[in-house]
Amino acid sequence: MRHWWILLSFGLSLQAAESFSPEGLEFFEKRIRPVLVANCYECHSAEQAKRKGGLLLDSRASLLAGGDTGPAAVVGQPENSLLVRAIHRVDSDLKMPPKKNLQPDQIRDFEAWIRMGLPDPRIASAPTTQTQATSRDAASERKFWSYQPIRDPAPPVSLSAGLGRNPVDQFILATLDARGLSPNPEADRTTLIRRVTFDLTGLPPTPTEIDAFLRDPSSNAYEQLVDRLLDSPRFGEQFGRHWLDLVRYADTAGDSSDYPIPQAARYRDYVVDSFNEDKPYDQFLREQIAGDLLPWTDQAERNEHLVATGFIALSRRFGTDEGQFELTIDDTIDTFSKSLLGLSVSCARCHDHKFDAISQRDYYALYGIFKSTRYPFPGAETDQRPHDLVPLFAQETVDRLLKPTRDPLARLDETIKKLNAEKPAGESSADELNRLVQRRRQLRDEQPLIPSAFAVAEGHAADAPIFLRGEKWRIGDSVPRGFLAVLGGQTLPPGSTQSGRLELAQWVTAPDNPLTARVMANRVWQWLLGRGLVATPNDFGRRGRAPTHPELLDFLASRLSQDGGSVKRLARLVATSRTYRQSSAAYGPNLLADPDNALLWRFNRRRLSAEELRDGALSAAGTLDLDPGVTHPFPPTSEWNFTQHFQFTANYPTDKRSLYLMQQRIQRQPFLALFDGADPNASTPDRPPTTSPLQALYFLNSPRAHELSTAFADRVLRDAHNPADQIDLAWKLAFGRTPTGDEQARTLDYLTQAPSTRTAWESLARALLASNEFAFID
Repeated sequence: MRHWWILLSFGLSLQAAESFSPEGLEFFEKRIRPVLVANCYECHSAEQAKRKGGLLLDSRASLLAGGDTGPAAVVGQPENSLLVRAIHRVDSDLKMPPKKNLQPDQIRDFEAWIRMGLPDPRIASAPTTQTQATSRDAASERKFWSYQPIRDPAPPVSLSAGLGRNPVDQFILATLDARGLSPNPEADRTTLIRRVTFDLTGLPPTPTEIDAFLRDPSSNAYEQLVDRLLDSPRFGEQFGRHWLDLVRYADTAGDSSDYPIPQAARYRDYVVDSFNEDKPYDQFLREQIAGDLLPWTDQAERNEHLVATGFIALSRRFGTDEGQFELTIDDTIDTFSKSLLGLSVSCARCHDHKFDAISQRDYYALYGIFKSTRYPFPGAETDQRPHDLVPLFAQETVDRLLKPTRDPLARLDETIKKLNAEKPAGESSADELNRLVQRRRQLRDEQPLIPSAFAVAEGHAADAPIFLRGEKWRIGDSVPRGFLAVLGGQTLPPGSTQSGRLELAQWVTAPDNPLTARVMANRVWQWLLGRGLVATPNDFGRRGRAPTHPELLDFLASRLSQDGGSVKRLARLVATSRTYRQSSAAYGPNLLADPDNALLWRFNRRRLSAEELRDGALSAAGTLDLDPGVTHPFPPTSEWNFTQHFQFTANYPTDKRSLYLMQQRIQRQPFLALFDGADPNASTPDRPPTTSPLQALYFLNSPRAHELSTAFADRVLRDAHNPADQIDLAWKLAFGRTPTGDEQARTLDYLTQAPSTRTAWESLARALLASNEFAFID
């Protein structure tokens, strides 16, 4: 009977693992498995000779089967699941874990996990006496498509080759020819200018720009349009926003108090400037991983390199002491591996990756590099002032400015440390300690404000041990700092006194690394076509999707490398292709043969992102402030006293581009949250849109929508002097086109019958901004 149960559990679990989405399985690996390992397996795993309550929690099948009191979970119903009751500790005889409470966010994670159907790749097994790590043959694993060297394939010749505009089209047309399908015709100029202007700048074209493009008779008018948009400072803001999604940019720390990080905006602006300057992509990555270790010629270049390491420094904080910092390093590894390599390395924190060629040793090889790095401290409930930020002045200048307070602070720190060690008794001693702490705070507040970067620096260099099962109190073998075995497995020389970030930057950007250029080429395609050639842009592993056009992906990756890492040149190649210029119409035999448009026979219609919706509305209203954003109006650090019960929360109104809105981690910016903006707590590779009544109601009823519609109406009435011209201008501002004859006539009739022309225009403006045509790109 025991063997029958194992086989049944194996089959059920394997079937479940194959049917769950990669996102669901990753949720389990990141949020659920570590909690089970740390809190439940000691009493409820097959490795234990005695299982309390007859309950096993080390496979999905055993969890559903339950123990003496019945099934531990009911799929999709956390409210009816005994496991949820146990971790809420509402019953005196059903409390798990028995000796401590789970954190509120951990409980919410379990409820969400059950609600989403218990995605779980674990397979039930017979009891074992010890956990044995699996081993993989890296040479064999390198046969997987994404680890293969990047080829530079010649564009294929197709029967429809004459339709192509550049080599990109030859790959697409050859695939369509092979399936007996034909590409859509090119979109009209009115559609194209709105599409490409939004895609390259995140803003709509102005009426003047539309008219100029439509009147331009030259055969290369479109190419000139693309070049103008690529040279616009708006390009860096649009592609910079895409990058900030990937690196989970935020202006706050993310722990229970969510302390503000005023210096984060420097990293945001660095990213925008880098895309505008068309900084070589490999240099862009090296600066973000190890900018503080790169050579520099002057203080300005040094500062730029320091600010770039905000990529690492802005890792999410989870606690107020060093004891929880392993979660911040895990966030660094997760973001680093997904955004740059398209791999979920952090899934190997507790065990070898269940699907990909990533071992637990790989994880701790990277962990040692970041553990050897000094992160800045943003402030927290137990220590409310930031420290370990990196000054943007020469060290001698910093020393001169801080000298009056540095020595007194050092003496105070030594005295406070001594008093704490002696554990003084009595009221007078406690009063003295409190007086010294207050004096220390006063001296720190008196220090001059020195421009600084929220950046990393070198810390105490040392290899890291494996945390067995991810538990930091169960120490295993030490692992040399290094890179992933499947990508070369390079390690630092024994006794190295540096963190290894410089070597890591070199390994990531090495010409023979097959992932870095592929991942970025796929992202540029996704940012312009709406979906990557690899539809899982953060997952190039076995649970991800294979590329629909692998030769084209390699061709684009080769172009990125051969063109000196120029993202602009790659974007131009894609944006000027016939494939990009196709109409979005969906009909005929193509729709039956390829309803998902995997073969790219048409352009994918898309909804504007949250930022594009807001910026487009501000642009139509004429109130958009195009000056770059600066730092946010945070309260001065001397007033920071935030706690988990008195958290920092703020929402700073502005008419600047949405890129410059303050991004908070524990309380998302309301408009961005409503319209599917990026989650600043995790790498966001794409933004699947949701549709809800609240979205439509926002543009119809919110006070902000009324302000915008009033400004829109004022602009139309001010800039056009008769009803026909006013209607024409309104349509160009909202939709990038002139109205049809029927639209012109119906709108004119509405305006003439209204008791108040101004009131009618305000209501019409709200209707235009709330319409589907405003919100979608064809």
